[in-house]
Amino acid sequence: MQGSLRHGVFWPTFIILMSAVVASYVDLDAFLSVTKELNSEILDHFSWLFSLGSLYLVILAVIVYFSPIGRIRIGGEGATPLLSRLRWFSITLCTTLAVGVLFWTTAEPLYHFMGPPGSSGIEAGSGDAMLFAMSTMFLHWTITPYAIYAVPALIFALAFYNRRQRFSISSMLEPLVGPRIQRFSGLIDALALYSLVAGMASTLGTGALTLAGGVGQYLPGDTSPLRLGVVVSIVVVTFVISAASGLKKGIARLSALNAWLLLALGLFVFIAGPTVFILQLGTESLGVYLDDFFAKSLFTGAAGQDNWPYGWSIFYWAIWFAWAPVSALFLGKISRGYTVREFLRINLLFPAAFSGTWIIIFSGTALYLQREAGVDLYAVLNDQGVEHVLYTVFGELPLSGLWVPLLLFIAYISYVTAADSNTDAIGNLCTRGLTADSDLNAGLKMKVLWGAIVGIVSWVMVSFIGVDGVKMLSNLGGLPAMLIILLATSALWIWLRHPERLQLPPSKPK
Repeated sequence: MQGSLRHGVFWPTFIILMSAVVASYVDLDAFLSVTKELNSEILDHFSWLFSLGSLYLVILAVIVYFSPIGRIRIGGEGATPLLSRLRWFSITLCTTLAVGVLFWTTAEPLYHFMGPPGSSGIEAGSGDAMLFAMSTMFLHWTITPYAIYAVPALIFALAFYNRRQRFSISSMLEPLVGPRIQRFSGLIDALALYSLVAGMASTLGTGALTLAGGVGQYLPGDTSPLRLGVVVSIVVVTFVISAASGLKKGIARLSALNAWLLLALGLFVFIAGPTVFILQLGTESLGVYLDDFFAKSLFTGAAGQDNWPYGWSIFYWAIWFAWAPVSALFLGKISRGYTVREFLRINLLFPAAFSGTWIIIFSGTALYLQREAGVDLYAVLNDQGVEHVLYTVFGELPLSGLWVPLLLFIAYISYVTAADSNTDAIGNLCTRGLTADSDLNAGLKMKVLWGAIVGIVSWVMVSFIGVDGVKMLSNLGGLPAMLIILLATSALWIWLRHPERLQLPPSKPK
């Protein structure tokens, strides 16, 4: 380990997470009741802020892109890039939403198609419901979530490399608060770290169920704790090895492989699926999304006493905000040597375009099968679960015997690439002494430790308790994380007025 352990960051996160696992095991009903009540209170009182905050980050990203600081190079004019543009993009794509996009783009539109908001007046299963479903997918999985990730990542990159601040989330607040913010760096980092680790555990647990379900198509028997344990162990060992091997080896290579596999998968479905239909529906629904962007972004359901946004849009914003601060450290760390505009293209525009194309292909195919081909994917969704919808879709396409095993492998690689980058960021956040001039490597021990913790928690939760509890715990971090991010955006406004502050000569961190 290249730096000493930050005890104030590591131990609070570890103790609270373990306590939550024990509490949920002792009395799951009471545990879920408390966490659900807390989530409801947050959504009831701050739904408006989640909606405004997410839209604000989109607008701010556009302003920064076209501003003079768009030409500023992260790390200074002489900074050399850590990664090529192609590898940088593949890592960014696989670090953020690739896992969710892979499975939810076939399942989620079915929910919206068959259950649009009651206050909208849209008839379930109608043509309007189909357009609503597609335009909502664009809202949830393209520009807005990537802006929630990209803006804090850009702030951290400029604070760390150009302002020579500490490797800490609190460094994003330094332009607003001043040096005294460092007194609270441990508390801020621990809070954000807790949200991410809980989120990683829930994602890995859900991923284990998905992979075990795929394996179950080839092996007899039910999805047992033993089978889940084997799946979790294989995934954890793989992403720990990847993260431990360094940014330019394991993480970059796996991400590149994942990106190419996703591209091949998308091209196959585009060609073998209902090509003309998905192009027509994609074009029409994109127009609806652009036309209703502001209204859909700010929809809270208050006027019509509609709880639909609580279960979907606002719930998503809370999740993205909860994960964004720690993910920002990793995304900011790998951006050295490129300009602010290049950063926004790689972290916002290009991934959003990729995700949007994926939605047109996969969501369009799922809706076609549901309405036009008589394949009741909605019944599969309700009876068997989210992960089985994608396998069913591929079962309706040519060469399913070839593509379903490959799909299982792609799902495995997708979970690994999402986890290894976050493990790298977690290890760095818990390590003292990392600077912009160091190799930014927390060392093997820290990554193995956090990989094991995430793996054990996810296995226990999914095998004996259920992932709902840990998901709720992750989402609770959305409010404080959002407040941190919104306060941190003051740095961009300060730098917009005084871009010369980002051109200061390098100085050693305090």
